[in-house]
Amino acid sequence: MSSAKQLPAALLNVIAQQLNLPVSSVVATLALLDEGGTVPFIARYRKEATGNLDEVAIGGIEEKAAYFRELLERRETVLHSIEEQGKLTPELKAKIEAVLDKCELEDLYLPFRPKRRTKATIARDKGLEPLAEYLWKQVPEERGLEDLAASFVDAGKGVASVLEALEGARHILAEQISETAEFRSYLRQIMLGEGRVVSRKVEDASDPDGKFKMYYEYSEPAAKIPSHRMLAIRRGSEEGVLYFQIELDSVQPLQYLKSKVIRQPGDWTPQLEMAVEDAWKRLLNLSIQTEVRLELKERSDAEAIRVFRENLQNLLLSPPAGLIGVLGLDPGLRTGCKIAVVDETGKFLDHGVIYPLEPKNDTAGAARILTAFIQKHNVRAIAIGNGTGSRESGSFVQDFLRESKLSGIFSVVVNESGASVYSASEIARQEFPHLDLTVRGAISIARRLQDPLAELVKIDPKSIGVGQYQHDVDQRKLNTALEGTVETCVNRVGVDLNTASFALLRHVAGINERTAQRIVEFRNENGRFRSRVQLMAVPGFGPKTFEQAAGFLRIREGDNPLDVTAVHPESYPIVERIAQSLQIGVSDLIAKPVLVEKLKLEDFQTEKAGMYTLRDIQEELRKPGRDPRDKFVAPQFQVGIKEISDLTPGMVLEGAVTNVTNFGAFVDVGVHQDGLVHVSELSARFVKDPYEVVKVGQVVRVQVLSADAKAKRISLSIKALQQSDLPKVKHVPQAPPRREQKPASMEDKLAKLSDRFRSR
Repeated sequence: MSSAKQLPAALLNVIAQQLNLPVSSVVATLALLDEGGTVPFIARYRKEATGNLDEVAIGGIEEKAAYFRELLERRETVLHSIEEQGKLTPELKAKIEAVLDKCELEDLYLPFRPKRRTKATIARDKGLEPLAEYLWKQVPEERGLEDLAASFVDAGKGVASVLEALEGARHILAEQISETAEFRSYLRQIMLGEGRVVSRKVEDASDPDGKFKMYYEYSEPAAKIPSHRMLAIRRGSEEGVLYFQIELDSVQPLQYLKSKVIRQPGDWTPQLEMAVEDAWKRLLNLSIQTEVRLELKERSDAEAIRVFRENLQNLLLSPPAGLIGVLGLDPGLRTGCKIAVVDETGKFLDHGVIYPLEPKNDTAGAARILTAFIQKHNVRAIAIGNGTGSRESGSFVQDFLRESKLSGIFSVVVNESGASVYSASEIARQEFPHLDLTVRGAISIARRLQDPLAELVKIDPKSIGVGQYQHDVDQRKLNTALEGTVETCVNRVGVDLNTASFALLRHVAGINERTAQRIVEFRNENGRFRSRVQLMAVPGFGPKTFEQAAGFLRIREGDNPLDVTAVHPESYPIVERIAQSLQIGVSDLIAKPVLVEKLKLEDFQTEKAGMYTLRDIQEELRKPGRDPRDKFVAPQFQVGIKEISDLTPGMVLEGAVTNVTNFGAFVDVGVHQDGLVHVSELSARFVKDPYEVVKVGQVVRVQVLSADAKAKRISLSIKALQQSDLPKVKHVPQAPPRREQKPASMEDKLAKLSDRFRSR
C-alpha cells in the first residue's frame, strides 16, 4: 500500500519531477492510496484533492512510489552489509544514499557482495594486492616495476616468477575495473546505444514451420529494435532454434577504460593496458551484455504489456448490442451446431442442436428449430462464434433470415476466443452446473453480443487472444497490468447491481471476491436491491467499501433516481440542493436535463465538493446512467466469401479489427484467417503507432493486396482505399475483377508487397 509517510520529501519531489506533476498532487494521491483508496475511486471522486489527475497519472504515482520504497529497503540492506564488513566510509555512504536507481545501487554494492573464488581472490591470497595498488596509484618509486614485482616472488605462496606476480596483480586490477560503478554505468549506456542485437540459427536446430527464418542471420541496433522482434528472437532462443548476443565493437569501450584507468605514463602503462583488456574481454563484456539483454527484455515486456492493455481495453469497451434476446450459435460440423438462448438480461432460457452443415446438411430441420426458438423466446439477434464452420454457419443463418422473412432480427459473427476456457471454468460450473461444456460456450457467445464487458471479465485476459508474445513477458507484471485494465473498464462503464454476476462485481472498486459473492448471495436471498444504501446490510460491506464502490454500482427503477447515475451518494445532498433551487424534485431534474444548463455551479460548492465534482455531477445529470461505450455496429461480411481462395487482389471487404500490434492490425474479413494490415498500409499519412488509427473491435473497410491460401497469409490495405477513387460502398461487388484483368505492373507490385509482408 502506498504511503506518503514512507517516502522522504526529496523522493516525493523526484516522483513529481519524473511524472511532471505538482508535488501537492503526488502527496495527496499517496495519502488517499494509503487510506485504502482505489485508483478508479480516486480518479473519479477525489479530483479536488489530486488536482484532477486521471487513472494513468494516479497509477504512475503508485508505481513510482512502490519502486522507491523497494529502493529504500534495498538501500538499508546494502548499507548494513557493507557496515558489517567494516568498509562503509562516509563518502561511500553518501553515494549510496544519493542513488535513485536500483541498477546504480547494485553497481555500488558489487565490490562488497559475497562472491565465489575468483582469479583476483586467488591473487590476493598470494599477497599480490600491494603490487596491484602500486599499478593502480601510478606513483613512481625509486626502484622500478621489475624490482618491485620481484619482491613478491614466493614459491611457497605459488608465485614462481615476476611474470606470475604481474599477472596476479592484473587479475586484481581487472576485477577492480569491472566492479567500478562509474565504468559499468557508462559501458551499459554505450552498449544500449551503439550495440547490435545479433541472432543466428543454432546448427542442426529444428524449425519445421520456419517461424524464425528471418532471424537465422539477423542484426539490428539494440536502441531501435522493436518489442515484437526482440520477443521473437528471445522465443527462438528459448526454443533452441536461435542464439543471440549484443555485439559492440571493442574499440570504444577499451579507449574509454584506458582513458579512465591510465592517468599518466610510466612503467605501469603496459600492465594497466593489459588489465583493461582483460577486464573488458573476460569480465565486463559478458556481464554488461547480460544486463543489457535484461534491459531489452524489460523494455520489450513493457511495450508488449502496453499493446496487450490497449487491445484488451478496446475489446472490453466494445459496443454492446444491449438489452435484447440473443440466440448464441457455437458452430460444429460432425457434432452439429450448439445453440442457446438468453433473454435481454442474459438469463439462460433454452438450448438445442442443429445440423445445417456437412455431413448431415439438414438445413430444413435446422430452420424449423431456429424458427421455434426465435418465436418462443423473442430472439432479436443471432450471435455466431467465429470458430471452425463459422462462415458456413453464417451463410446458413443469413439465408434462413432472408427466406423466413422474420423482421427485425440480425446475425453477427462474434469473436469466441476464450469461450472454451470459460466453459470449463469454475465460474461456468457454478453458473450452469447441469449443462454441457458446449452449451455453456453457446451461452457465452450470446452474452458477448449483449455485453462484451460483462462476459469477458469471466475469462483470464490472457485467453482472450489480443496479446503479443504474452507468454514470454513477465507474468506478474502482465497480470497486474491486465487486472488494472479490467478494473478500469468495469468502473468506467458501471455495473448493474441487480443483474451483475459475481465475476463482474469483483472488479468494482473496493469489492473483493468474497464481498462479490456475498452481494450475489444477499440478492438471491432478499430479492433485487432497491437502493445503494441496502449494500450496508450485506455482510462484510462496511463504510469504506461503500465509499469506494457505491458510485460505480447502478440500480435501475430503484427508490432513489440518483442510484442509476454515477453521482456518488456522498454528493446526493448537493443534487437535492440543486433541485430545490429550481423548485422541482430530483426525479424531475433527471427527467428534464435541459434544466441543468441553467445552473450556476459556483453556488453549490462545499468544503469537499469543488468545481471538478460539480461539473461531473452536471455532466451526469445531462445523461443519467449513460453508457460511455460507442453505438453497436456489426460488420457485414461479403456473401460468398468463405475461404482464403475466394479472395483476389483488389477486392474490397468490410471486417472487424481483432488485434493491434506495433507492426500493424489484424482484421477478420470472414475467411477463418485474419488478414494483416501492415503499419505502412494503415493510412495515407505516416503512422508511427497503429493505435493512432485503429483499435480492437473497430469495423473497417480494407482492400486485398494478396492472399496465399497455402501459407494462410492475407495482406490487406486501408491506405489503398484512402488513395483511390473507389466509391464509398458498404458491400463488395458480387463479381470482383478477375486477376488477369489487372495490368502486369500492378501484379508485380502486389507480389512484391506480399513477399515483404510475409518476411515481416
